[in-house]
Amino acid sequence: MTDPISRLLAAPPALPVAAGLDRLRSLLAASTSAVVTAPPGTGKTTLVPPLVADVVGPAGGRVVVTQPRRVATRAAARRLAGMLGEDVGATVGYAVRGEHRSGPLTRVEVVTAGLLLRRLQADPDLPGVAAVVLDEVHERSLDSDLLLALLLDSRALRDDLVVVAMSATLDLERLPALLGTDGEAPVLDIPSALHPVEERWAPPPSGVARLAPGGVPREMLAHVAATALDTLDRESGDLLVFLPGAREVDDVVARLRASVPDGVDVLALHGRLGAAAQDAALAPSPAGRRRVVVATNVAESSLTVPGVRLVVDALLTREPRLDVSTGMSGLVTVGAARASGVQRAGRAGREGPGVVVRCCSPVDWARAPQVPTPEILSADLTGTALELAAWGAPGGGGLAWIDPPPGPALAVATATLELLGLTEPGGGITALGRAVACLPAPVRQARALLAAAGRTGLRPAAEATALLTADLRA
Repeated sequence: MTDPISRLLAAPPALPVAAGLDRLRSLLAASTSAVVTAPPGTGKTTLVPPLVADVVGPAGGRVVVTQPRRVATRAAARRLAGMLGEDVGATVGYAVRGEHRSGPLTRVEVVTAGLLLRRLQADPDLPGVAAVVLDEVHERSLDSDLLLALLLDSRALRDDLVVVAMSATLDLERLPALLGTDGEAPVLDIPSALHPVEERWAPPPSGVARLAPGGVPREMLAHVAATALDTLDRESGDLLVFLPGAREVDDVVARLRASVPDGVDVLALHGRLGAAAQDAALAPSPAGRRRVVVATNVAESSLTVPGVRLVVDALLTREPRLDVSTGMSGLVTVGAARASGVQRAGRAGREGPGVVVRCCSPVDWARAPQVPTPEILSADLTGTALELAAWGAPGGGGLAWIDPPPGPALAVATATLELLGLTEPGGGITALGRAVACLPAPVRQARALLAAAGRTGLRPAAEATALLTADLRA
């Protein structure tokens, strides 16, 4: 066997998903869709895409795998290519905004959900694509929910397109019915193989709030750093610390670097870092050294952080919320859901028994929501409404959704598009609307960019737009 994918599948690594590959092959032989559920760390991102590529065959077309974030996209491609004994860009490639590494022999391409959404809008046939694997669908981002709805609609043109949805949770009850073309799509459930994880609690001292109107108080960040140092001192193994945003990560990283003993490396991991810094945080510790990785929720489910046996969780996260006074979304720091906390804790139990220390009380944990709020139910839908108009389905009528867009929020978004001259009163998209839809920026800022470019020049207008779209709290 010379085919690298066939070699990998003939002797797969000892990951829990490997035990279900034959079953998945049988399911895909009888159906063009399937749902795979498995906890983080079981190997679904690593082994399911090559299995799908083997099912469709080298002549069938490319397998496109979606990830929720750019850092996860690069990491997933790099990990799979390494298991094939190749560099990225050969059998396995990836594409994110502004960066593309693939070639004529690429059979598995990892992309962000937003990038595949752009491709689907440009050509609903998805030429050259044999299968789409939607990873981490439980995260319920706007892009992923919209992509799923449009992808299912495009199957009227491509009834041969294989669609596999992968989730770390079992709470998406409607997913098998949505994916199935003749009844429900089959479900393959991979059981957890995690080691036991001991739960501990480290609520902040009396008088220190976990959250304040301005975000996370500095006293709370000091408490998280102190908890991390105490856990590092008491236990063995690498430590993963969860915080809600880049600002908080950088603050705690600075505190820890000033206090950790020799032989301990402190690394940040969030979406604003360059690729080299992200790669460093995801690399194993050098022999004889330990490390602390301080991360946002990018490390919650879609990334592998090797060597971690300890987790300190602030149990906070950033979620988009619609500001009714402005009609726009902003990132708001809130308490994380228990489902997110369970996934974060699981990072400590992948390689052996671990410990999770939550920087809250058991009462705070009990009061936390069970699952995160899907973005489509809480965020500004102006961009979604524009995408729907560009698709030819204004208002989303006739599309299959996990959760349909709320009527009142969609009505406000539709009115905003008309006011900006991006859609017509009947819902059809204008030429200006199509131009705005092609820009990688929120609708209002993209509209302003096009208006300003003729006066100030493209570069100054783009720089001003970048400042407007930056979340200074992230």
